[in-house]
Amino acid sequence: MSRWLRSGQENEPSLTLRHNPHQEDDMETLKNLCTFLFELGHLRRVKHNGWKLALVDNPNSVAEHSLRAAQIAYILAYMERYPNPSQAAAALVFHDCHETRISDLDKVARRYIKVDEELVARDQLSSLGAIGQGILDLWLLVENKTPPLGPILKDADLLECAFTGKEYLEIGYREAQGWIDYGGSSLNTESAKKLHAMLCKCTSTEWWHSLKKL
Repeated sequence: MSRWLRSGQENEPSLTLRHNPHQEDDMETLKNLCTFLFELGHLRRVKHNGWKLALVDNPNSVAEHSLRAAQIAYILAYMERYPNPSQAAAALVFHDCHETRISDLDKVARRYIKVDEELVARDQLSSLGAIGQGILDLWLLVENKTPPLGPILKDADLLECAFTGKEYLEIGYREAQGWIDYGGSSLNTESAKKLHAMLCKCTSTEWWHSLKKL
């Protein structure tokens, strides 16, 4: 019998997902997986709405945010010597999946609107069998903020906003500085703090300067 395994960490629930070899061959389950994958594609059309407060007319999408946040999570987990960086990346690549159904609520909206995001995620994933349970467990890793992985995931999310803020700042959106400053003051891990200090010294286009053919 094949299975998906996620190694447990101290203070973190271990998870073993046993795979029914016939379950994912079931036509209904296959259809549910396909509709979920189409739903994930909708994240490309859901805007990261907080940037509109900084007067960004066409902000990045939730899908774009999730991708780089997951990439940062992998790097941070490696730098912090977390034994499974891939788990960190997977947790953040799926964490905003529920926003296909409720959109991305900025912090002003959250002052007035209360949403049970876990209820949305559970409803969204409930028809996907063991795969859905695995994704939900990754989603809960972010929500529960349990050490040692929780602070790394939170820092990766904050850093992604800081990197995006730097990109917007450089093209004239002055309010984006607030996202850079907030990220810097809210980070937990030493590795994240070092990355943030360096991003403040770099420019967002610096990566190609040495590659430009003269």
